[in-house]
Formats: sequence, C-alpha cells, structure tokens
Amino acid sequence: MNWSNEGFLISKYRYNENSLIAEIFTKDKGKISGIIFGGTSKKIKNYLQVGNKLHINYNSKNDNRIGYFKIEILNAYTPLYFDHKQKLSCITSAMNLIKILTAESQSNDKVYFIIQNLFLILKEKDWLKKYIFWELELLKILGYDLALESLVEKDLDGNKTVYYASSLNEKKYVPNFLIEKDIEVNDLDTLLNGLKLVSDYLDKTILRPNNLNYPNSRLLFLNTLK
Repeated sequence: MNWSNEGFLISKYRYNENSLIAEIFTKDKGKISGIIFGGTSKKIKNYLQVGNKLHINYNSKNDNRIGYFKIEILNAYTPLYFDHKQKLSCITSAMNLIKILTAESQSNDKVYFIIQNLFLILKEKDWLKKYIFWELELLKILGYDLALESLVEKDLDGNKTVYYASSLNEKKYVPNFLIEKDIEVNDLDTLLNGLKLVSDYLDKTILRPNNLNYPNSRLLFLNTLK
C-alpha cells in the first residue's frame, strides 16, 4: 500500500538508534502510525517537532504491518514558539489530545482543519480564551459535545449575571464567557476556571470511562499558566 498526503505530527518516540515511530494526523487518512528511518539524524530531526505540518509518502507491505514514512516539511509551526513556553506547552497538550481521542486510520477532515486552525489561534492576543473554545469544538467533533448552553441556569448575584450547572450533589459555576462568547476576558483566573471546567468534563466523561489516564502534557500546560 502506497499513498501520499499531508498531515500534522502528533507524536513521536524512538524506535531504535536511528529511527522513530511517528503518528501523523493526515488530511485524507486520519491518524496513521509509521516508522521514520533516519528520524534521529541531524538532517531531519530538527523539523520533526510535534505540531509541524509535513508532506508524507507512506509505504506498507500489507495492512497488518506498520509501514514507513518518507517526509518533507511543509510548515514549521512549532519552532515559532520555542521562546513562549505557554504556547509551546499548549501545542504539545493539544496534539496529545488528538492522539488519545482519535482512532487509527479513520479519516476526519474536521479534525484535520481544527488542528490547522490552532496555529491561527496562537497568533491572537486572546489566544487562551480562543483555545478553550477550540477544545470544546474538538470534543464536539469527536462526539463529546458539552452543550453548556442547554445545561446552565442563569441567576443574578447583585447586579452581576452568573451561570451554573446543578446536579444532585453539587452546584458548579460556569464562567460567563463560555456562555456569552463575545465577553472580553482579561482575568487569568477566569480563563483557568474555564479550562478546569473542560478538564473535569474530559476526565469524568471521556477519559475515566475509557480507562485512559489524565494526560501529563495537559497538567504541564496548566502549570505553565499559573
């Protein structure tokens, strides 16, 4: 089986002294694993950064054996943020979400284009707010829509509008910007509360029921923001 495509590098690990096993989310084939021979060499390892966009030629002798990639760099997105630890950690965390929440060899062009959109978001002044909505959109695409607007109730605290979601055991407040999306948010704690809400949903509704551990890359990302 031989084909060519483009895609984003979402994970890599050493296979042997000279090679890597990489996972690439491709435009037409979805998430594909393959060996990159010579992937540790100085010639190409510098652009094998998670998040970079690659052109790939894939070759496999049969469907039951892992194939191998020949790659060329298309867009070196990640190195733009080597000096911005929060955004760099955000890329790592986002790509790891793609890795753990998508199935092998299942095409999904919406996932491909939302990955591409991530790098547009990172250019924005309010990138963190937009990233939170990016995660919610990703979960929706993958069938895990949080649907906050239909869950929350509205109340007044003095002259201030507050939103909350109630259950038998708790009353959880929802940051206003997640409902009133045009609100400008300059308070980091408010944004962190939004991320925590998504994190709790991710953990309780998706990860634990599927026996998946909470991603360490996400913990590291959250720690860079504090």
